[in-house]
Amino acid sequence: MFAGFTETTIDTGEASVFLRHGGAGPPVLLLHGHPRTSATWHRVAPLLVERGFTVVCPDLRGYGRSRGPDPTPDHGAHSKRAMAGDLLTAMRELGHRRFQLAGHDRGALVALRLALDHPEAVARVALMDCLPVCEHLARAGAEFATRWWHWFFFAQPEIPERVITADPDSWYRGDPQAMGPENHAERRAAVRRPEVVRAMLEDYRAGLTVDRAHEEADREAGRRVRCPALVLWSLRDDLEELHGDPLEIWRDWADDLRGHGIDSGHHVAEEAPEALAAALGGFFDTGAEDGAERPGPGAPRRVTAGRPRPPRAGAPAPRCGPGPSGAPPDPRAP
Repeated sequence: MFAGFTETTIDTGEASVFLRHGGAGPPVLLLHGHPRTSATWHRVAPLLVERGFTVVCPDLRGYGRSRGPDPTPDHGAHSKRAMAGDLLTAMRELGHRRFQLAGHDRGALVALRLALDHPEAVARVALMDCLPVCEHLARAGAEFATRWWHWFFFAQPEIPERVITADPDSWYRGDPQAMGPENHAERRAAVRRPEVVRAMLEDYRAGLTVDRAHEEADREAGRRVRCPALVLWSLRDDLEELHGDPLEIWRDWADDLRGHGIDSGHHVAEEAPEALAAALGGFFDTGAEDGAERPGPGAPRRVTAGRPRPPRAGAPAPRCGPGPSGAPPDPRAP
């Protein structure tokens, strides 16, 4: 796994960032989601290296082998702004002052925050299986709350820690063959550590509080993603079923937007690595300097104006029910 990559830990002052990096060429930063670690990119990162990129895969603050400060009452210590600051420092330590960026799930929220707060550093951004938190909440009804119940459970004080740490292997299940045995083992080792579970929960608590406030302030101030942006979503996940075309929502946040769905379940880097690497590589190959796009068969469609569509009717049954043993599902969320 990650043959030819170097593992290192960078001290940012307030936190420490564990990361893997390899390759040669324009730098690309890949951000994982919940409850994964940087190992989730083990099938995608080598493909991007083959295309001529330097690839950097960190563990987010508190996830995996990265560490952060103790939680704070306002959850700001685990905000996406704090995480983005960690990663900006880490990339500069590696010598990358301007880079291309992709984030999945919770990592996409960090990628969004990096692009909004540090436009001078982000040449292009890809956002996967994600909407801004405030956009989800603006559309939240009974169906959203039922399917994405874990957002609101994780936000509760103390109780989620007790429930999850009592049996983390039952809570966070996964197929070693589908994930890759080493990736699965790394994720499993991480979620067995109470401090990692606490940090992941703080990520969600920050999402519904301080992160939401930051997004609303951005919208009020008219701040938008100015660099070229690619939006990708998993066609066998429920983002489009719940909210309609994600591009219709993202167009209110980005000036230069394109995107499409990928035939995959939620964990796209593990389930459809070739398709994902092709989409990311094609987007990043166009380069950050001239912003040119390469038209061709299957090219992502671009969006420049319009309003969000209402949620679709007739959505499929909730996916997050108990497993055959009665244990909770493997929660995930953008």
